[in-house]
Amino acid sequence: MSSNVFFGSFERFLRYRRKNDPEIGEKNATLELLKSSILVAFSGALRIHIAFLLLQVHSSIFTCVAGGLIIYSVYTLDRALGSEEDIVNRKELSGSRKEIGFAASMITFVIGSYVLAKEGVIALAFLPLVTGLLYSKGIKIGKFALKLKGGLGVKNIIVGLTWGAFISGLAGSTCRSVLPIVLVFTFFGVKLFINSTIYDFKDVKGDTLAGLKTLPVSLGEQNTRNFLLGLHLLSHLILGIALINGIIAFEPLIVLYSFICGLICIKNYTKTDDMETTFHKLERTILVDGESTSIVGLRTIVSTFLV
Repeated sequence: MSSNVFFGSFERFLRYRRKNDPEIGEKNATLELLKSSILVAFSGALRIHIAFLLLQVHSSIFTCVAGGLIIYSVYTLDRALGSEEDIVNRKELSGSRKEIGFAASMITFVIGSYVLAKEGVIALAFLPLVTGLLYSKGIKIGKFALKLKGGLGVKNIIVGLTWGAFISGLAGSTCRSVLPIVLVFTFFGVKLFINSTIYDFKDVKGDTLAGLKTLPVSLGEQNTRNFLLGLHLLSHLILGIALINGIIAFEPLIVLYSFICGLICIKNYTKTDDMETTFHKLERTILVDGESTSIVGLRTIVSTFLV
């Protein structure tokens, strides 16, 4: 028996066990819930490090790690709470033990916020948490109700503004000049707005059923692609001018890599096709969530050879 036949049979056996053994399915779904935000959190921690570099401020590993823990907490909490569109968009989380995800979210938030409190930026820990809750569940006091979900591009704007402010705020807490912080906020705010919209393209079916007016749903594929491309070009043009004029650190590799990576993502992953190969899914994950890892790694290698 060839290895391909063996592994194929073994994979079918595992799928059969998951389907017919509820306990195994629950454990797998819970594990998927707990690990689904790890890459996003790690990428976010490195984005904070990149923000430190651009602001020419000494990077604090404790701030970066704490920021990553807060990001993990917020995203895991959002997935643990669940939403209507997740029934279609995140089938792999179906049957997971939400209380375990909630507990993991609270533990990581407490640890992260404790570190940020010692750094003097505790308020920033609550910014994404409160915003995320207002978006996912909203609040209702008597006749007053506030929920951010639903409007055209609201989710993407919230993602961009919240995480842009979180990243630039943590890195710029000791920066004396406001303009570089604003530029870094704009850079990451636009980038995360674009990234969240790119992921919306693969969630069109679930978002449509839930009545969410994401940009791909409302504007269509081509119009959304053109809009994202314009934002990408404008943000990197502004950052490039700031770099040349010494307003931010001279980090051409970061700006150039981000520019090229963004173009590839907008070109290749702004499609609403239902079918996505495993290779393309992995490639999209590396280029979108793994971009900051690649930038930091490449910069470290180049710096080593130049010294």
